[in-house]
Amino acid sequence: MDTEEVIEFLGQVPLLQRLPSSSYRKIAHVLQVKHYESGEYVVHEGEPVAGLCFIWEGQAEISDSTNADEGNRFLLRKYDYFGHGSTGCTHQVSVVALSALTCLILPNKYIYLLQPKSIWNADETPENFSLVEHILHLEPLDVNIFRGFTPRDAPAFKQVFGGQFIGQALAAASKTVDCFKLLHSLHATFILRGDNNVPIIYQVSRVRDGNNFATRLVEATQHGAVIFTIIASFQKEQLGFEHQTVSMPPVPSPETLLSMEELQERHMTDPRLPMEYRRRVASKKFVPWPIEIRFCEKYSTREESKPSFSYWFRARGELSDDPALHRCVVAYASDLIFGGVSLNPHRKGGIIASALSLDHSMWFHRPVKADDWVLFTIDSPTAYGGRGFVTGRMYNRKGELVVSLTQEARVREVRQSVESPKPRL
Repeated sequence: MDTEEVIEFLGQVPLLQRLPSSSYRKIAHVLQVKHYESGEYVVHEGEPVAGLCFIWEGQAEISDSTNADEGNRFLLRKYDYFGHGSTGCTHQVSVVALSALTCLILPNKYIYLLQPKSIWNADETPENFSLVEHILHLEPLDVNIFRGFTPRDAPAFKQVFGGQFIGQALAAASKTVDCFKLLHSLHATFILRGDNNVPIIYQVSRVRDGNNFATRLVEATQHGAVIFTIIASFQKEQLGFEHQTVSMPPVPSPETLLSMEELQERHMTDPRLPMEYRRRVASKKFVPWPIEIRFCEKYSTREESKPSFSYWFRARGELSDDPALHRCVVAYASDLIFGGVSLNPHRKGGIIASALSLDHSMWFHRPVKADDWVLFTIDSPTAYGGRGFVTGRMYNRKGELVVSLTQEARVREVRQSVESPKPRL
């Protein structure tokens, strides 16, 4: 059998889709192939379990000696499996081929391949990952159900950061499609503020599985309520028409720009700034972002400016080599500053304003490496009715357009009174 064909098959088995993409190749190389004729027993009740068996082609039937009722027949078809979780035990039922049947067997000695240390990396533990990969590491609870957390060393907000919702929901969705299909578009809606101190449950619905496209709907819940939803589309890579009519704007290279840490140091030591301001900056604890940012122009939340902005970003630290992870990291970073640019023309006279994401859409045009520099250019063509609208483009170092984005945010002046958490709409 062709290895790539086997890997694609394994990616369609729900039990395995939570695995890192690197695990599929390891499993493909150790599988054993067995063929059975119609009516032949695949396993007998009471027989020792030799490994995990996947149905590659054909149909089989579970035969239970304690229940011979025809109405309770249970059929096994392509992508079904049996023998999971039974290492060192015996089969509790018999399995009989109903047609010419081909099975792939993962022997017991390789079952450890089903228990990777992370959904992104089969060999490393999450503790060794970069912070953003640690944030995007989910705990699989069941097929289609995952649990996410807000790590204590992540930057703190009054509520769960919107990019965390997007990135974690995409991580959950990505772990329910085969590794040959990659995210190409998403549409997210923020419903309620998230609680940083409570795990987030992500429930994935398999809306569509086609040969080239797959669609997933993900709902995030806390305290029994849906607080965020996203619909994502995945596509198998294909050749096709290509053009790009937009060019990356002329901006300084990231190596020539100051990091956030260097900017803070400059604000603390610049004698031209008021001493009171410098002391206030020095008193604030600086928590390094999981995403490294370098502004291409001056950025201030207290001064009026044009409704546009550009900055370079990349993941802080090296990421595991999984294309799905890199797209999740870019999605995580995409909510940084984005909606707030619609407030730039209104930051005058000491007005303090806030922006909260309402909905967010992204289109991935080309492959992207999130641990290499990506330029994010943002424009806000309009704001009205307490909502600001922004569009964005992301370019790689070669000037290729890799992502297009839009977002609408609730924008308003911050009042002195403190509001209790309420729905955003």
